[in-house]
Amino acid sequence: MKVVIGTLNPAKVNAVKECLDQLGSYTLSSTSVSSGVADQPFSDEETIQGAVNRALRAREEENADIGIGLEGGMIETDEGFFLCNWGALSFQGMDPIIAGGAKIPLPAEIGRKVKSGMELKLVMDEYANKENVSHKEGAVGIFTGGLVTRKEMFKHICLLLFGQYFYQIKQKLAD
Repeated sequence: MKVVIGTLNPAKVNAVKECLDQLGSYTLSSTSVSSGVADQPFSDEETIQGAVNRALRAREEENADIGIGLEGGMIETDEGFFLCNWGALSFQGMDPIIAGGAKIPLPAEIGRKVKSGMELKLVMDEYANKENVSHKEGAVGIFTGGLVTRKEMFKHICLLLFGQYFYQIKQKLAD
């Protein structure tokens, strides 16, 4: 079965690869597709839409059996700014499957910079004094002291997506 992820970001690609390694025999490729939302999504809804768009576009462009879209964003609540992470799985003949990940608070200074228009990945590179944080540990890795990395967070989302996929396939077979 051919699976494609709609990004070239190594943290996201490796999350899907590790998930598929657990699940069995799949071929994985990655492709760069547009999320169709802002470069820095700023709500759960926008982040979900970006993940769905990436899953659908990747599957269609690569003529794959399954398309995966993973999107990181930020939300603002009464408690402050939080990371949000969403994923989508696209399969012919089914509505996209959606799953969300952990949410953790961000320092107010980070949230304000992102809200003013900067992308989180650029703010995090500056804040951590590192390059390509979004391709490595991610903001979640920085703010959890490395206990949870971006790859691990997205792997969890992928397992949720595939779990729902297998459940839905089983239900269709039972009907």
